[in-house]
Amino acid sequence: MSRLLIKFIFVICTSILLSCSYTPIFSEKNYNFGIEVISFAKKGEKNVNRIIKNRFDLIQQVNDKKLRKYSIFVETSKTRKVVSKDSKGDPVKFELIISANYRISENEEEILARSVERKNIYDNNSDKFKLEQNEKIIIENLSKNISEIILTSIVTLNDN
Repeated sequence: MSRLLIKFIFVICTSILLSCSYTPIFSEKNYNFGIEVISFAKKGEKNVNRIIKNRFDLIQQVNDKKLRKYSIFVETSKTRKVVSKDSKGDPVKFELIISANYRISENEEEILARSVERKNIYDNNSDKFKLEQNEKIIIENLSKNISEIILTSIVTLNDN
């Protein structure tokens, strides 16, 4: 009886999910604007810059003259702080902060300048390889979040 119930629930859930027209906002590639240039400050964080650039490469470069075209300049920084220590003075928790100052311009005229900062607190690990891998994942997630914030601000600009 339980197998039949599981199959029934599976069929119902599948039909509900397939019948709706849900599409994630940032997976659509048909934006009504284009990105001419995305540039980064030379002193910025290379890994963060790479992740942000890769996220914007997903946006189709549009050659249509009717669409608005934007240029983006991003300056990033990464800070790692010790949040708490144990009785010996060894770090127990770290805080990773990624900051980005970005400017959006259209026809070489700056139309928006903002700063965004994302933080994450995580535990120390005695295995330094696992700690490094954990930090890479955190950096990637925070960088993707920052790129989505930048993209949202462009979409909002374009709607006005």
